Amino acid sequence: MDTTVADPLVGRVLDGRYRIESRIARGGMATVYLARDLRLDRIIAIKVMHAGLASDEDFVARFIGEAKAAAALSHPNVVAVYDQRTDGEHVYLVMEYVAGRTLRDALNSLGRLGPRAALEIMQPVLAALGAAHRAGLVHRDVKPENVLITEDGQVKVADFGLARAETASKMTKTGMIIGTVGYLAPEQVLSGNADVRSDVYAAGIMLFELMTGRLPHQGDTPLAVAYKHVNETVPPPSSVVPGLPARVDALVTDATSHDPARRPHDANQYLAEVAEVYGGLPRDFDRRVEESSRNATSVLQAPPAHGRTALLDADTMAPEHAARPTRTDRALGALTGRYVLVAIGLLAAVILGWAVWYQTSGQYEHVPSSIIGMKVADARDQLESDGMDVRTAKAVYSDRVHKGGVAKSDPPAGSRVAKGQTVTLTPSKGITPREVPDVEGKSVADAKKTLEDKGFTVGRTSTTPSQTVAKGDVISTDPGAGEKQTPDEPVAVVVSAGMSMPGLVGQNGDAAANQLRSMGLKVTVEKKQVQGKDPDTVISQDPSEGTGVSRGDEVTIVVNKRDCLIDTGGLQIGCKDGDGNQNVPVPDLTGRRVGEARRALEDSGFRVNVTGFGGNVVRFQAPSSGEAPRGSTITIVRGP
Repeated sequence: MDTTVADPLVGRVLDGRYRIESRIARGGMATVYLARDLRLDRIIAIKVMHAGLASDEDFVARFIGEAKAAAALSHPNVVAVYDQRTDGEHVYLVMEYVAGRTLRDALNSLGRLGPRAALEIMQPVLAALGAAHRAGLVHRDVKPENVLITEDGQVKVADFGLARAETASKMTKTGMIIGTVGYLAPEQVLSGNADVRSDVYAAGIMLFELMTGRLPHQGDTPLAVAYKHVNETVPPPSSVVPGLPARVDALVTDATSHDPARRPHDANQYLAEVAEVYGGLPRDFDRRVEESSRNATSVLQAPPAHGRTALLDADTMAPEHAARPTRTDRALGALTGRYVLVAIGLLAAVILGWAVWYQTSGQYEHVPSSIIGMKVADARDQLESDGMDVRTAKAVYSDRVHKGGVAKSDPPAGSRVAKGQTVTLTPSKGITPREVPDVEGKSVADAKKTLEDKGFTVGRTSTTPSQTVAKGDVISTDPGAGEKQTPDEPVAVVVSAGMSMPGLVGQNGDAAANQLRSMGLKVTVEKKQVQGKDPDTVISQDPSEGTGVSRGDEVTIVVNKRDCLIDTGGLQIGCKDGDGNQNVPVPDLTGRRVGEARRALEDSGFRVNVTGFGGNVVRFQAPSSGEAPRGSTITIVRGP
């Protein structure tokens, strides 16, 4: 079906001035149309907000403010915003029409760009962002889809202000982060806040993508990608495309630093750095990188051996062209051959005698091959006993030699050295560091196997009580998961000793019951009236404080009854402390399964709002601690 014909806006004149001629594209918040300004008789683009957003007064007000700010930008690399209007239910922008294609289209077509071509495109993009930053405007959604390339090669950046208006609106409604997750700076993921350095981060991600053909962080879900932005650094593009110089790598790694203070402070500074590196690259640099990439996987052909070819030609000449030796020639040749054999024999004897002397002479020693892997002190003793001086160099990591052993020597092991010559030993700092795997929540046996599979050994094991991790399971490791350590060093493991019954006597009965339920315990509350005790407080508990308990165990608390007035019919007519709203503790359920968390909160008297990208584990909770009124809403964010 022709969607252009089916679109009800096609053919309509908005505000008596802008005639919609065809639909160009449809996005998540708006549809873009090709239109004609009847008053000025020129082709324009109109972006019409979707009805759901246009009905949101807060969004419309914010959008209008941001559109005005964007319209104030006047820069050759910015898609101009001419007007913002409302026609009935339609809220729309009137913009410059750019005939061409997006940078995303170009990237999909080419796969990736050479470093010089990528830096050439980045310069007008950064110039546009720099103009916005000088005006106090943050784009918030820098990506190839928002970069347009005209038919004559001019680069223009679109959608200034729209990302901010949309993000602010949806943040207000759902508390979720809105944006293209592949380009989000860590601070946007953690807090939703963005400034000009967040645009610089996104530009660094886009530069990586242009040169490699892919995003640095990828995952099965948007949450997984966002997690990587927060917890993993962006690798240098040379790790994907060999041959890129360090200064090109630095443009990406500096711009994508997790600490905003370490990035270029705005797009203008980043533009200056990009331009400097671009100016230092030869004009044919992209061709060199491409050829280097191809040659890295090709088989080099040796040049022809011209001397050997000539010899073969002579050997295969026809017999009639070869000179025949005479009898005298043959006799002379035989005599000469005998002399040559005698001379060769004498020379061999001389060489052999010299070699034996050289090998057995007391003036030389060998650096023993056996010292590689030997403890440095033992290797030193052996070399010094052979008459050599020994020095020790700075230790290095080695995948062949464990910590404390000799990783290499200079001169190399096996070579001959004169007596008194210095041999330098380089100790091993251990095997090259690797990331410690995440074993939290696993049994000790499973954790040990996981660590050993990665080359690590389990070191000191300690126990500590835990209200959230089952007895016998791992709470944490030292170093922590994701940190790097040489496998030569053991990994310490902290194991849960299980839960212990808290001391609840004197606490509010409802709060005590909620605390126990949040621990996964089955709670029985008994009522008993005892004079001299505060009403609604725990007067006894079973088991007693400090007793070990496990999830699912049954526990009992006895709560003092309120001192209530009873009428003659046995009905309660009032209590001294009333029945007003009461604050109760909020259990922290982060890491628990969503269904289990929901039940614990509802048992505590709260309403529950579940949101998130998917998965069945509570990743965030608000509020996560403290107290809240009974009946109030607790929001939990699910994730994988």
